[in-house]
Amino acid sequence: MSPRRLAQRLPLRLRQLAGLLPELAVLLALLGATLGLLAFAFIADEVVEGETHAFDEAVLLAFRAPGDPADPLGPHWLEIVMRDVTALGGTTVLTLITLIVAGFLVMDGKRAAALFVLVATSGGGLLSYALKLGFERPRPDLVAHLVDVSTLSFPSGHAMGSAVTFLTLGVLIARTERKARLRAYALAVAVGLTLVVGFSRVYLGVHWPTDVLAGWCAGSAWALLCWIAVLMLQRRGKVESAGSDDSDSPQAPKPPAS
Repeated sequence: MSPRRLAQRLPLRLRQLAGLLPELAVLLALLGATLGLLAFAFIADEVVEGETHAFDEAVLLAFRAPGDPADPLGPHWLEIVMRDVTALGGTTVLTLITLIVAGFLVMDGKRAAALFVLVATSGGGLLSYALKLGFERPRPDLVAHLVDVSTLSFPSGHAMGSAVTFLTLGVLIARTERKARLRAYALAVAVGLTLVVGFSRVYLGVHWPTDVLAGWCAGSAWALLCWIAVLMLQRRGKVESAGSDDSDSPQAPKPPAS
C-alpha cells in the first residue's frame, strides 16, 4: 500500500479505535468490579474462619508503642490529624458532601445526575449497614480506641462509605467534565481521600485491617458499578453528559432576518 493511501485510511482507523474505547472502558470497569467483589468475598471468608487474626493483630500492634497498646506511634499532632481525617468518612460529613455536590449539579442544570448521586451514595450506605449486620464482627479490643465507636466492625463503614461516596462522585465528575486534567484531578482526590480515611481507622485502633480492606473492596466495586450505570444512562440520554446545556447559559444570537 502506498504512503498516500495509508495516510488516507489512518484517520478512519483512528476513529474506529476511538469508537471502541467506551466499550473497552465498560469491560475494564466490569472486570474491576468483579475483582473487588471476589476480593471482598475472599476476605470475608477468611475473617469468618478466623484465618486473619494473626495478620490483624500484627498490623494493629505495629502502630502502637512497644509494650503500650494505648500509645500510638508518632507525635501527638499526628493523632490529632488522624482524628480529623477519620471524620471525613463519617456519615454526617459524607452526607453533607453528597448534598453539596447534588446541589451543585442541580444548579448546573444536571438534575438527573444529581438524582443519580443521591441514589448511588444512599444505596451504598444501606449496603454497608446490611453487611455489618450480616457479619456482626465486634470491634478490636487489642489496643485502646482513640475515638468513640458504637457500631459493628466488618466491613469498615468509614472505609466503604468513603469509597462509595468519593469514588462515585469522582467517576461522575469524570463523566460530566470535558477537560482531561480535571477528570484526573477528581479521580485522584477521590482515591486519595478513600485511602487516607481507611488508614486512619486502623491507626486509631477502631478497626481491624481486614475490616478496612473489605470496605475498600466492596465500596470500589459499588462505585465501578455506578460508573457503568451512569455511562449507560448517558448513552440513553437519561443523565446529562459533559456537553449538556444549562438553562442559564447564554443563548447564541440569532442571525438577522433577511
